[in-house]
Amino acid sequence: MAFGLPDEQREQRLSYGGYLKVGELIALQELLSDPPQHDETLFIIIHQVYELWFKQLLHEIDTLVERLDADEVLGAHRLLRRCVEIQRVLVSQVAVLETMTPVDFLAFRDHLTPASGFQSAQFREIEFVSGLKNPRFLTHYEEDSPERERLDARLAQPTVIEAFYAMLRRRGFDLPEAPENGDEARATQAHERRIRELLRIYRETERHYDLFLLMESLIDYDEQFTLWRLRHVAMVERMIGSKPGTGGSPGASYLKSTVERKFFPELWEMRSYLGKQPASY
Repeated sequence: MAFGLPDEQREQRLSYGGYLKVGELIALQELLSDPPQHDETLFIIIHQVYELWFKQLLHEIDTLVERLDADEVLGAHRLLRRCVEIQRVLVSQVAVLETMTPVDFLAFRDHLTPASGFQSAQFREIEFVSGLKNPRFLTHYEEDSPERERLDARLAQPTVIEAFYAMLRRRGFDLPEAPENGDEARATQAHERRIRELLRIYRETERHYDLFLLMESLIDYDEQFTLWRLRHVAMVERMIGSKPGTGGSPGASYLKSTVERKFFPELWEMRSYLGKQPASY
């Protein structure tokens, strides 16, 4: 690129298409159907756009965790709001895919086997860093592959909620970690203490307003992923009914089982106790 050149020369050499690599970008849609099916282009572009947004989400989340580690609550909140707006785009994009009819999709679906959205490594990265770490998903990637290396790294790094809780501890909140020895009684006590401390933020909103805003945005973030899963399930049922997925997954039945997953379950649970006397929790 020409960034090191004088302004006049750079202006002559740098172009919109060159900076964004538009030529390479629009050459990435390689249809497998023969004869080519019109809607396969839409299908490919939609999913490529998803992967680009996933990359941006990971970029924002990594910096968000850094902001939390540095106790920069408002900086973390600003990045989290951006993540939520990106998620809204992800949810709305399903409507574009639904302009394709089931018949149009079936015209090229068989060519996709055994590829599947289930194999999206970036989506798994988002789940891992957000709090849903499930090592069994690693088996879908070759051991020495870049995807496997990235997921292994995500498993080892702190999650968003872990970074949030660590920041709260530095602010003086009593948030004990779950015992590592599997002691259920101690785990329950630690959980209850965390719920009480989270409730303090909502019961003393003016005192902890920055934390209150951040927690509400964490809920927005979690909620948008639930909405994305719901839209995904409905879209899959609309397209293929109860057929299994192209990668061998159970299809819509599996997707339905993921809808209730939460990144931040304690932030949801503590809402059940709002409005009650502090002694109740």
